[in-house]
Amino acid sequence: MKIVIPGGSGQMGDLLARHFHDNNHEVVVLTRHPAQTDWKTVRWDGQTMGPWIQELDGADVIINLTGRSVNCRYTPKNKCDIWSSRVRSIRVLERAILERGASPSVWLQASTATLYDHQFNTPNDEYTGVLGGEEPNAPSKWRFSIDVARAWEGEFALVALPHTRKVVMRTSLVFNPDPGSVFTYLLKLVQLGLGGRVGAGDQFVSWIHELDVIRAIEHLIHRSDLSGAFIFGTPFPVTNSDFMKELRDAWGFKWGIPTPEWLLKIGAVLIQTESELILKSRKVHPTRLIESGFEFSYPKWTQAAQNLCDQWRNHTH
Repeated sequence: MKIVIPGGSGQMGDLLARHFHDNNHEVVVLTRHPAQTDWKTVRWDGQTMGPWIQELDGADVIINLTGRSVNCRYTPKNKCDIWSSRVRSIRVLERAILERGASPSVWLQASTATLYDHQFNTPNDEYTGVLGGEEPNAPSKWRFSIDVARAWEGEFALVALPHTRKVVMRTSLVFNPDPGSVFTYLLKLVQLGLGGRVGAGDQFVSWIHELDVIRAIEHLIHRSDLSGAFIFGTPFPVTNSDFMKELRDAWGFKWGIPTPEWLLKIGAVLIQTESELILKSRKVHPTRLIESGFEFSYPKWTQAAQNLCDQWRNHTH
């Protein structure tokens, strides 16, 4: 297969490009910053047409991951960049596909499980999940990420390519041991003795192991009968308190200093991010994936955490 990955130079893109390249597929990554890799990288800005459109010729699969990272402070400029990078990339890709007259078989579009509400009880799924933004127990500033997700998916819904199947990936936190990943950041806290609960610790963490992301995407590529939105997250989200405990256990630490909410908010300002990334309770369930016959390799965090810790040790020693 020829697989084109716009915005594929980040953690998720590297994970997918490496996997598909190693399995003898032709991989092309569209990125603002082309680099020397084992697969082809081509410059694009995610907004305008250019020579990159030639890479769409003969493409079987598009996996659009384009979007400025939300791991930043929500300043007016950053908000604009977060919003426009997502919406405009979809518009220009549709225009380019129509211009080249070569529709891929399937277009998998990145989205986020943050779309759902701040939930502690019944898990949100694709059928009955409650979209967030109106929760009385959530700060009003959290609405921005939900508005972005709605606009992101709304723009994709307008894409009119009759010969291309469309899939939305509502992805929860992806865990892999690569440098700079969410996992390595949390593991560092554990190693420093700071791996206790964050805030009250009762907020849910929805997550997915790197292997299951790859397998879910392959599953959706090959199942021509599947389209629409799919949640990428294991069936067993856990509270932040349990999540950090099981990570400490996997590493071999029995204790970790908890981080109170007020300190987290100060720290978020210092490292130029938003506390929402940790304090929001994300409790989702991948009903549609399971209904389609997909089975998770790492459904439980206990096993996933142990595997990731083992990988980290093997990669660094």
